[in-house]
Amino acid sequence: MSNILNKRYEFVLFFEVENGNPNGDPDAGNMPRIDPETSHGIVTDVCLKRKVRNYIELAQGGKSPFDIYVRENAVLNDINEEAYVELKIKPEPKKLPKDSGQAKQVTKYMCDRFYDIRAFGAVMTTEVNCGQVRGPVQFSFARSLDPVVPQEITITRMAVTNKKDTEKERTMGRKHIIPYALYRAEGYISAPLAQKTGFSETDLELFWQSLMNMFEHDHSAARGKMASRKLIIFEHETPLGKAPAHKLFDLITAKRIDDTKPPRAFNDYAINVNHAGKPDGVTIIEH
Repeated sequence: MSNILNKRYEFVLFFEVENGNPNGDPDAGNMPRIDPETSHGIVTDVCLKRKVRNYIELAQGGKSPFDIYVRENAVLNDINEEAYVELKIKPEPKKLPKDSGQAKQVTKYMCDRFYDIRAFGAVMTTEVNCGQVRGPVQFSFARSLDPVVPQEITITRMAVTNKKDTEKERTMGRKHIIPYALYRAEGYISAPLAQKTGFSETDLELFWQSLMNMFEHDHSAARGKMASRKLIIFEHETPLGKAPAHKLFDLITAKRIDDTKPPRAFNDYAINVNHAGKPDGVTIIEH
C-alpha cells in the first residue's frame, strides 16, 4: 500500500452519553464502569476499538484492504488459513514457516488485507500461526470529566415466552444508565510502527472519520444517546515527533461552566485548546 504514514500523531476525543450505559462491566451486573476511588466513569480502550472496527466494516463493506479481522463470530484459525492458501504455503501447527521470507509474506498478507491489524495490531499465534503485529494506533481508557451517579431503572416485560405463563404477573427487569457524562479519550499514532504494518494516510483519514461517526450506527436501548462531540489532533512534522505527548494533552482543558448543578448537556462544559502554548513542529487540527 502506498503513502505509508510518516508523521507522529496524538489525539483527544470528547464524547458524551445521555441516559445510557456506554460500557457495561460484566463483573458488576453490567453496570457502567466507574473508578471506585473517584466515581468517574470509564470506557475501555477495547470498547472504543470495537466501535471503530464496526464503523469501518459498515463504511467499507468488509472488503480488502479494509476487511476486519476481529469481528463477531469470526473463526480466527480459518481466517489465518486463508493467508496460507492464498500464498500457496503449507501451514505447520502453531508455527510460522521456517523460511523467514515466507513467514514475512504471511504476516504481510494479513496486514495488507485487514484494516484493524494494520491499525491496532493483532496476536495471530493460534493453531494456524500468522505471527504477531504491534499496531501504530492505541487508545487510553476514556474517563468522564466529572463523577457519575449510575441509576438503576425498573422496566416491565409485557410479553411472555410460554403460553402457560400468560396469566402470570409480568416480569420486572432492570437497566443501568448514566443520566449524562462527557468523556475524554486520548490516543497515539506511531509512524515507525505504521511503517511496519503498512498503515497509510488513507487509513488515517478513515480512522478520523470513524472517530467522529462511530456512534451514529451504534445506537441501542442500552447505550442511549451517544455522540462524538470534539476531536483535537496533534500532527508532528517528523516520524519521531517534536514534543512529549503528555505536554500536548495538557494544552487541552475542559471545565464545567456552572458547578452549582450537575451536568446534563455538552453546553454545560467549556473546552479550551491552548494554541499559544503549542510547540514548534506541531500542528493542532480541530474537528
